[in-house]
Amino acid sequence: MTVAPTTRKGRATRQQLIDAGREVFAEHGYVAATMSQVADQAGMSMGALYRYFRNKDDLFESVIHGVHNELFDLSATKEHHLGRDPYAALLEANRGYLQGYSQRRDVMRAFMEAAHVNDRFRDFWWEMRERHIVRFLGALNHVRPGDARTQRLAAEAMASLVEQSAYVWFSQAQLSESKTDVAEAAEVVTKAWHALFFSN
Repeated sequence: MTVAPTTRKGRATRQQLIDAGREVFAEHGYVAATMSQVADQAGMSMGALYRYFRNKDDLFESVIHGVHNELFDLSATKEHHLGRDPYAALLEANRGYLQGYSQRRDVMRAFMEAAHVNDRFRDFWWEMRERHIVRFLGALNHVRPGDARTQRLAAEAMASLVEQSAYVWFSQAQLSESKTDVAEAAEVVTKAWHALFFSN
C-alpha cells in the first residue's frame, strides 16, 4: 500500500478514489477491473489516480482493508456477553457479520476471486480470518477454558462455515433457487457455533 497523504484534501481525494475503486471492483470483479475504470468512476485523471496508488493491487488492498475493518467492527458483540448469554452473543456477532457481508457481497466476491489468483490477497484473506478467530478464542478462554488446540480447530471450522456460507448465500445468491434472509442465516450458523462450544 502507498503512504497515506497528510493533508485533509489529500486524504479526501484518496478516499474518493477508494470509494470509486470499491464500486468498480464490485461491478467488474478483481481480474476484469481496470485503473481507467476507477479514474472514470471517480471523475479524475489517471495521473491523479497513480499519484495515490502505484497499481491496481495497491488500490484493491486499500478497498479490502476498509471492508475488512467494517466487517470486524460489525461482528463485535456490544449488547451481549459470551459469559452471560453465549447464544445471544454469538447471534449478535454472526448477525452483524452476515448483514455486513450481505451489504458488501459484490466486493467480497471480487475479494474471493483475488485470493484465488494472487498470493498477496490470499495472505490478506488469511490474516482477516485469523483476526476474527483470535478475537473469539480470547473471549472464549475467559469464559470456558479448554484445550487450546481443540478450541482453535473448532473455531477455524466454525469461521470457515460462516465465511463460506456467506459467500454462497450472498455473493453467489443468483445461483440459488431462493434468497437467504440474514436473520435466518444468522440463526442457522449460531446454532452450530453454540452446539460446538456450549452444548456440554
